[in-house]
Amino acid sequence: MNEKELWDKALIEIELNTSKPNFNTWFKDTFIHKIEEGLISVGVPNAFVREWLSNKYHSFILKTLRELFPEARSVEYVVNKNNPNKKGAPKEIILTSVRDSLPLDDHYVNKENNLNPRYMFDTFVVGPFNELAHAAAQAVVERPGIVYNPLFVYGNTGHGKTHLIQAVGNQVAKNENKKVFYVTSEKFATDYINSVHSGKVNNFKEKYRKYDVLIMDDIQFFAGKEKSQEELFHLFNHLYDNNKQIIFSSDKHPNYINNLEDRLKSRFGAGMIVDIPTPDLESRMAILRKKLDQNNISLNEEVLNYLAVNITGNIRELEGVLNTINCQVELKQKDLTLNEVKYLVKDTSQRPKTKTPQEVVKIVSDYYSISEETIYEKTRRKEVIKPRQIIMYLLRKDFNISYPSIGQKMGGRDHTTVIHSCEKIENAVGKDDVLAQEIHQIRSMLV
Repeated sequence: MNEKELWDKALIEIELNTSKPNFNTWFKDTFIHKIEEGLISVGVPNAFVREWLSNKYHSFILKTLRELFPEARSVEYVVNKNNPNKKGAPKEIILTSVRDSLPLDDHYVNKENNLNPRYMFDTFVVGPFNELAHAAAQAVVERPGIVYNPLFVYGNTGHGKTHLIQAVGNQVAKNENKKVFYVTSEKFATDYINSVHSGKVNNFKEKYRKYDVLIMDDIQFFAGKEKSQEELFHLFNHLYDNNKQIIFSSDKHPNYINNLEDRLKSRFGAGMIVDIPTPDLESRMAILRKKLDQNNISLNEEVLNYLAVNITGNIRELEGVLNTINCQVELKQKDLTLNEVKYLVKDTSQRPKTKTPQEVVKIVSDYYSISEETIYEKTRRKEVIKPRQIIMYLLRKDFNISYPSIGQKMGGRDHTTVIHSCEKIENAVGKDDVLAQEIHQIRSMLV
């Protein structure tokens, strides 16, 4: 197939896996400029789109292209406003590019152990807020299966839990001849259910019992899943009795996870339970300096201090702000003033919202191109469920409206439905960069 056919097919797959607003924002007027020795050059309309695709969608784009064109080795993004596929486009093309042609292993999770090779200790910023968790992780690396077994790390989304526990796995896999495996609790539960349905439970047991180090993320998703909890309990006992290291993470202390069996809570408490709280000012400064150094970005001290003081959320928010600033610097070809930075990050700070719940419904409905009326209906259509859950999440998180009141405003729904919706978005936003960006854009419209 030629370049146009390849990109058209890739866009179909991309559109199926992104929201309509994001697809229109980031993939409109893109095309394949050329393919040369496995390097695919994708033309984009401006530098901001180039940076965004490179930072947020690169792995997904490369994976999609490789499924359609196995010879694809890497992808680069070139600024080119003259899309040759558009009628009347001039033939002369002027290009500026940013190539992201790292080895494929850097873009893909290791298929043998599910670990991301970018999550290493040397890229993990240690500060007062996480030094205890870091010390515990280092102790596990030194004597896996012997000290702090299990290691249980908990904290809110974006505090670095996944980075830390995967760093342990990467370090152990590098230093010792041990079998390491990382899995989310959701994937574990799905694997178990599938094994039951296919009559291959013994294969499932053998798979998970062969590892020397098992790392399981987001334990809170086991809440209420009795059969999966029972299987985890037996797996835990087998690994623990054989001095195999077990590492867990969660968004809260195991004792506060509802509908989690007491015997599991007891097992979790047998080792080391450690919290990663919100980064303090000193730690936020250290994180910013580390990220600036890693990405070769320069900021003056005044701007750096402003960001550390005012961006008080999680580490992902700090990274997002730096990405935004970096894109603007490249677009303007000059350093930003403090006032310009303040304008860029104004929507990141939590500020009082003045919109009514009805206005929130309208803004979110318009954003996802659905009618307001469908939000209140008793429909389970996929294109309606997500916006409705986001509305509930925002009304609770940003407007501090009670769960029963939200349920009443959302068509007389039970408060337990609202709680489930809020928790689902809360958990998803920390893992899904696209969803996080959508909510960020919606929040900017609520001011």
